[in-house]
Amino acid sequence: MTVELSELVSRLRRFDASTISDACERSGTEHHVVTGIAPLTAAVPVAGAAITVQLGPADDSSGRSARHLATAAVDAATNDHVIVIDHQGRSDCAGWGGNLSRGAKRRGCAGTIIDGAARDIDEAAAIGYPVFGRGSTPRTARGRAVEVGCQTPIEFAGARVMPGDFVIADSTGIVIVPQRAIADVLDAAGAIAAHEEAIARRIDEGTPISEAMGRRYERMLHGDGADAH
Repeated sequence: MTVELSELVSRLRRFDASTISDACERSGTEHHVVTGIAPLTAAVPVAGAAITVQLGPADDSSGRSARHLATAAVDAATNDHVIVIDHQGRSDCAGWGGNLSRGAKRRGCAGTIIDGAARDIDEAAAIGYPVFGRGSTPRTARGRAVEVGCQTPIEFAGARVMPGDFVIADSTGIVIVPQRAIADVLDAAGAIAAHEEAIARRIDEGTPISEAMGRRYERMLHGDGADAH
């Protein structure tokens, strides 16, 4: 991976999903927010560039891979990546499992986010690999789901995700930022985080919250609240 990608991912990981969502609004960036997909292992935030996987039913005639689902994504991953899987919200079978978690952990991948169910969650937790999903099931994907595509555009819980888009996920939710806009979003996030940290310090010091947040707080996303106290 390029130094530029590593630098962008490193900057992204300084923030949480809420700050990045606010930064998208402040910078006028069209972005996607996904809720209802939560940490299945420890609540460890993950962030990075998306490696996309499209799954489909085993009888899907639009295409299927001879390889096991998501293995190509694991092989392509580095510590700058998050694997993002469109499993259409399915809970009848798992679109991710223990050996995939082990392979991804070995590659240094930041984590996996799946719109649907995963399995072998205890195994993933034991090795410290973050998995986000809609739930878990022990039921195998064999004969039920196949990989239709890897590193192609996907629809993820209603959000369009392109390979290389930036993704941040924590216990609050998931934010997807178009690759072309990430630099502007990170600049805006820095200003917002500094303002929020200043407010938090004042609250911790005993300042009444109405005073700490200030009357201009509501306009912070318009860029004119950074000096409000």
